[in-house]
Amino acid sequence: MLLAIEFDNLHQILRSLYTDMMPLCANMAGVAKGIAGLGALFYVAAKVWQSLASAEPIDVYPLLRPFVIGFCIMFFPTFVLGTINSVMSPVVKGCNNMLETQTFDMNAYREQKDKLEYEAMVRNPETAYLVSDEAFDKQIDELGWSAKDIATMGGMYMDRAAHNIKQSVRDWFRELLELLFQSAALVIDTIRTFFLIVLSILGPIAFAISVYDGFQATLTQWITRYISVYLWLPVSDLFSSILARIQVLMLQKDIQELSDPNFVPDSSNSVYIIFMIIGIIGYFTIPTVSNWIIQAGGMGNMSRNINSAANKTGSGVGAVAGAATGNAGGRVGGKLIKSNQ
Repeated sequence: MLLAIEFDNLHQILRSLYTDMMPLCANMAGVAKGIAGLGALFYVAAKVWQSLASAEPIDVYPLLRPFVIGFCIMFFPTFVLGTINSVMSPVVKGCNNMLETQTFDMNAYREQKDKLEYEAMVRNPETAYLVSDEAFDKQIDELGWSAKDIATMGGMYMDRAAHNIKQSVRDWFRELLELLFQSAALVIDTIRTFFLIVLSILGPIAFAISVYDGFQATLTQWITRYISVYLWLPVSDLFSSILARIQVLMLQKDIQELSDPNFVPDSSNSVYIIFMIIGIIGYFTIPTVSNWIIQAGGMGNMSRNINSAANKTGSGVGAVAGAATGNAGGRVGGKLIKSNQ
């Protein structure tokens, strides 16, 4: 393993951070109540004066708006945040259950594929000594001590070493991509938690400003942005579920082919690596997809910055993939050439 990181624990820490920061809303509620109270005074006075000046009856219904907003500010953590989180929580749990189901299936199929791949290589006399110590020792014992047998023995040791190096490089690169994949998910979740905390703490101020004429859209903009950012997590889980399902289908196809005794397995895992790179880049499109579900204006620059980071990440991953593959191939090829000489 490259790094023994429990990403589930890190995501849980972010959940706890959001919960621990919620009491700070009460501090902002006191300031917001003063701003909203002053705005309500001006709002009611202007509406009443306008009706009196026009000799029209006073419409009471529009005058209730600042008082309702003030009630929301007074009980902001429970009434506003609690209601939104309670409504959106089933969506988050449902998408997370889908991800856990697909991940469990993928791990089970991967273990079955590795087992069948090992059995297929052991079944082939030309590759059995590469993966089985028993087959390797048996072939070594069958050789004598002539010059030709010694050369054959040396070639077998080099072939086995080259196979182990190739396997180690493949596993290392797969772990690197899995680490980058999990890190991309953690980056999205960290940014999401930061935005939710800022929107939650400063939410009472946004509600208070919306009392004033000309700033009524602040209320709806705050709600749409909060829901849009909140949806980043379920959209991320859906994206991971789709990728996991694709891998399950590929594993099922490989298992079906490995069931054929004449099939020669390919251990390059190139398709798996390609989908991991697609997943790393695709994670940074989650804010854009979430914005399609509920329109939140004013977040275009942030989405463009994240998409730009995704392009740079994809280029970096591709460069690392090419460098690692070329370096590993060059070393293995060099050792094989030296052994043949």
